[in-house]
Amino acid sequence: MAETPERRRAPAMTRLAVVRTEPLTPHMVRVVLGGDGFDGFVDNGYADRYVKLVFPRPGVDYGPDLDLARIRSALPSEQWPRVRTYTVRSHDPARRELAVDFVIHGAAGVAGPWAAAARPGDELTLLGPGGAYTPRPDVDGHVLVGDEAVLPAIGAALEAMPAGAPVRAFVEVATRDEEQPLPTPGDLEVTWLHRDAPGYRVGESFVEAVRSLTFPPGTVQAFVHGELAAMRELRPHFLDERKVPAELLSLSGYWRRGKDEDGFQAEKADDSRRERDLSLRPG
Repeated sequence: MAETPERRRAPAMTRLAVVRTEPLTPHMVRVVLGGDGFDGFVDNGYADRYVKLVFPRPGVDYGPDLDLARIRSALPSEQWPRVRTYTVRSHDPARRELAVDFVIHGAAGVAGPWAAAARPGDELTLLGPGGAYTPRPDVDGHVLVGDEAVLPAIGAALEAMPAGAPVRAFVEVATRDEEQPLPTPGDLEVTWLHRDAPGYRVGESFVEAVRSLTFPPGTVQAFVHGELAAMRELRPHFLDERKVPAELLSLSGYWRRGKDEDGFQAEKADDSRRERDLSLRPG
């Protein structure tokens, strides 16, 4: 008899309060969270640890808690809270603070406007954390690639680098004003690409610039995340051309151009179902 698959455990839920906000660049703000719920967040130690942020819809009564399973079984989908995925930039048990960085695009979106308006005492529900990547000490060098959405994970990874480890980082941002300091104990060379540069071509320029990166010699661990179409182009580049071993490559699409997270996650789920269906077809 076939084994019954283990039921997926619901992610841990943590309720935190805003302690303060810190502007980082013209379009990025750091929200520092803490409060009585801090001890409920169990850090997993990954540099790319991420959480699901839960934003209730105005005017909907969810009862005493934000139990998503209960809410989704009881309410129509248009009343479900909106959920957005963000990297935990830092977790400081000594100060009992957890920081999340948000890109702000004016009034567009859900999480950005919330972060722009956040004030001390505002509360936020987090699910998680998840994650899978952290810099390894047993490789010769590291490569980190991403855009603004990935910059918090890149910053956390750089702070976790082994002392003196060769690191090449590539970060795409809108303008020079969006660059940030990137402290690290590693030996860092960082390349910034600005989308307002003359002749910039959305998508193409990013992929071309990553292809031209000079890697550290020897065995390299790579963290490569960003827009989905670009990641699909870069996967064979890292695996086949650069010969980065699959077990040393963390590569994934964080977002897709023209889609909000709801649409992006629905599309990813459809893709996964199609791949599963194909794998089950007889040859």
